[in-house]
Amino acid sequence: MKLRVAVQMDHISTVSIAGDTSFALSLEAQRRGHELWHYTPDRLSMTGGTVFAHAEPMQVRDVEGDHFTLQPAERVDLSEMDVVLLRQDPPFDMNYITTTHLLERIHPRTLVVNDPAWVRNSPEKIFVTEFPDLMPETLITKDPREVDAFRKEYGDIIVKPLYGNGGAGIFHLHEADRNLASLLEMFQQMFREPFIVQRYLKDVRKGDKRIILIDGEPAGAINRVPAEHDSRSNMHVGGRAEPTALTGREREICARIGPSLRERGFILVGIDVIGDFMTEINVTSPTGVREVRRFGGADIAALFWDAVEARRR
Repeated sequence: MKLRVAVQMDHISTVSIAGDTSFALSLEAQRRGHELWHYTPDRLSMTGGTVFAHAEPMQVRDVEGDHFTLQPAERVDLSEMDVVLLRQDPPFDMNYITTTHLLERIHPRTLVVNDPAWVRNSPEKIFVTEFPDLMPETLITKDPREVDAFRKEYGDIIVKPLYGNGGAGIFHLHEADRNLASLLEMFQQMFREPFIVQRYLKDVRKGDKRIILIDGEPAGAINRVPAEHDSRSNMHVGGRAEPTALTGREREICARIGPSLRERGFILVGIDVIGDFMTEINVTSPTGVREVRRFGGADIAALFWDAVEARRR
């Protein structure tokens, strides 16, 4: 089966191929003989009910500093593609949401992965609240009084933007920290949306596990350990990746959320687990595929394309 695949992503020239999942998916697609096209979200348009993009035929290779070739751009009707990979990185803002509205016009005739309507309706830090017994105590609010009461009840807390990504804007505040009021004032000025407050999980010092699911089934995991003087485990802010295996509790979490992922058409999902608690369900542009493979785990890119090809059949 040869597929025409368009990849909507941040520009291919900006990715770090050693850890980039979009690049890994593109490599595997090319290995299977699929035809790749590349475009950035700003080149997505719609007129007369037709959704199109100025996209470039793309070849990729696993060579640092020489990892892609783009041919001249063409005006491509995306309904003529077999698959569109929705892979640009958040922030999950109105621009991101608008792309899901446009791509929804061509899905499922053109298979958009992940399903754009459900991506729009499943923000990563809100979707997880559908499973309250699997997550730490959490508050979503803009009201400082609620945050103050929450901290009095649970002690150390984490405060972060509701639609942030990549560890940006995450703060760990101790029970007696005097910076809470100033931090909330800053958040009020920076964000129109509510923000999220969670009970601090001490187990984060042992790592924040990224578990990748394909079609609602766990396919692999890595553990991300924060730097000594940071509470964030994201690798691009200093976290260290290490091999890991799934615990019984983590398999229970995957089994619980799997049906919901399948119902929403989520082929590729990454969840974050600290200790016994799930903190996020990442459906926009989940990462970790190359790290899992590098530590001897499953070839998740191959499993992904197996699932996509099965749908196209």
